[in-house]
Amino acid sequence: MSKDLKPGTLYLVGTPIGNLEDITFRAIGILQTVDLIAAEDTRHTGKLLQHFQIATPQISYHEHNKRSRQEELLARLQKGETIALVTDAGMPAISDPGYELVKACIDAGISVIPIPGVTAAVTALAASGLPTDRFVFEGFLPIKEKERRDRLNFLKHETRTLILYEAPHRLLETLRDLASVLGENRQIVLARELTKVHEEFWRGTIRDAIALYTTNREPKGEFTLVVAGTQTQENLILSEEELKTELRHLIEQGMTRSQASRQLAQLTNIPRRQIYDLKI
Repeated sequence: MSKDLKPGTLYLVGTPIGNLEDITFRAIGILQTVDLIAAEDTRHTGKLLQHFQIATPQISYHEHNKRSRQEELLARLQKGETIALVTDAGMPAISDPGYELVKACIDAGISVIPIPGVTAAVTALAASGLPTDRFVFEGFLPIKEKERRDRLNFLKHETRTLILYEAPHRLLETLRDLASVLGENRQIVLARELTKVHEEFWRGTIRDAIALYTTNREPKGEFTLVVAGTQTQENLILSEEELKTELRHLIEQGMTRSQASRQLAQLTNIPRRQIYDLKI
């Protein structure tokens, strides 16, 4: 084991989102020296390891086996092994089941060390041309139409730049919901195939984006959507049950109860303490 590794530690290793050369020297060193790599897709990660001649054994950790695998990984960490957690692309635990493993490690007193790398959200935001000083990352919107529209209705009052992920087969459906709820004239940037050969940034209104992918193009590749925040500040009106749902949602995303209450207070003009005291 490398003298630089701490026994019984989970390393969160950022991997390239497209171009393999975007990996860091530190990430390569960690992947070479840990006892085990927990990968979302061992075949996908295997190509990365082969490219850099890394022979460290892998084990799968993904959405469908996370509960059973979590116990095994925790046990190995508690015995003093070092494990690198990777996702197919970008930073593990971001729109990824790695979040649950990280939380379980923290709860068990196991050290978690991040090895920074590329993330599609920040990469797209930086080149979008939309405001970058304040932004909100939403990841993938709910698949069910009602839940997706409910989430967008909450976000339509957001003044910060919005960042979303979307699969190509759901792009048009999401764009139409964005137009319906946020308004078809809202500015949007569609970032596609980031860091790859066919990388593309398309900029315009939501209406024009719908027209483009309805008549001229078939959506291909994974999309990162960067959407301008609203220009007018209005107080969001929520029932007590809706407030509880949003408070729970923000806490599940990693905010403290105090942080979540403060954000909701700014959006609704309801006293922070009143929101904080809600029983969820």
